[in-house]
Amino acid sequence: MSTIQITKPKIEISPSILEDLKTQIHEAGQVVIHFLFQNDYWIGTKIRIWPTSYLYDQGSSHISELVHCENIVQAPMWQEVIFGDQCHFTLIFSGLPRDCSTFDFIEDCGSEGGGFMVKDIARNEADIYYFRIA
Repeated sequence: MSTIQITKPKIEISPSILEDLKTQIHEAGQVVIHFLFQNDYWIGTKIRIWPTSYLYDQGSSHISELVHCENIVQAPMWQEVIFGDQCHFTLIFSGLPRDCSTFDFIEDCGSEGGGFMVKDIARNEADIYYFRIA
């Protein structure tokens, strides 16, 4: 499975929720990552996000923690993505240090392995990112 950075995909989140999130993110300095998971591989594919998912600043020992997730269940539950379907989900993390320029997203699944991972993410001014998981 690979992860590819993409430009803004169509994400269906209520406009009122988006506006509220923008205000909260700006005030709290949070980082938002939107994912598009496309199940082109297996029947019965299930996904979830572990609460032990973090952003790691490559220039320091800082770790940003997962604060909130939308449209994906947290472990130990599972969410099925039917073959041929897509799942759009959003993860919100606590802020990164101001001087952070590159970071990694790592879902720590303990001994289970198989977590989502995106390395060497170049930081942008908005702290909003989009990735397609293929």
